Amino acid sequence: MRSFDHRGSDAHQQSPHGSTADQRLLDRGSQLDTHTDFWRVLRIQSEFVEGFGALATLGDAVSVFGSARTRPEDPAYDLGVRVGRRLVEEGFAVITGGGPGAMEAANKGAVEAGGTSVGLGIELPFEQGMNDWVELGVHFRYFFARKTMFVKYAQGFIVLPGGFGTLDELFEAMTLVQTQKITSFPIVLLGSDYWGGLVDWLRDSLLAEGKISEPDLDIVCVTDDLEEAVGRMVTARAERLADGGRVHPAPGHGAEGHPE
Repeated sequence: MRSFDHRGSDAHQQSPHGSTADQRLLDRGSQLDTHTDFWRVLRIQSEFVEGFGALATLGDAVSVFGSARTRPEDPAYDLGVRVGRRLVEEGFAVITGGGPGAMEAANKGAVEAGGTSVGLGIELPFEQGMNDWVELGVHFRYFFARKTMFVKYAQGFIVLPGGFGTLDELFEAMTLVQTQKITSFPIVLLGSDYWGGLVDWLRDSLLAEGKISEPDLDIVCVTDDLEEAVGRMVTARAERLADGGRVHPAPGHGAEGHPE
């Protein structure tokens, strides 16, 4: 496995309370620690530099999310393997969080199909490490740097059943599409029994009370059909290529944004 780890020699050492770099940054609120915060900015910069460098030549890729708690005997694990395999067969690299469970399954499917298997690991209080099916691994201290890589180097998301971390990535991507920070970016939720209640809540609560607009519901697609999920990624890629690589806002989401 090619691994990019910029966390230094203490990468696998934890404080007596199991703290992480994210926790030490955020737990201090808005107070400026002049002894460490200026250096922390450089460390954060290095995470972006390493991530950009490691993934710059990745090519077409799809990020796959799902629970680290998914067991190999769970049908969602087999689904993850099939997702990874089908994406590779359609010419995509597979990006996951590099952990166990559904992430491992997608990485496994990618490797078994002869494709590129990427894991973006994160420092946790009790470190899990990369799963054995990650071929290109990039380790991060900070969630916000890692989350940028999931979006920047992917052409879409396929989301398997998962918990808070999966929901975090899902809702961030939905917000980025809604606000046109990313465009032509399909988001597919696999498993209608699992995700149907969430979509019902979006419709019956958020939309019903005017907190979102009708087109916002079209940001995500819920399906049980693996071929439909992968097909949406293929279609989005073909549309971009046909348009010369230009991107446009999703239908119903207003005028074009301006480059920053």
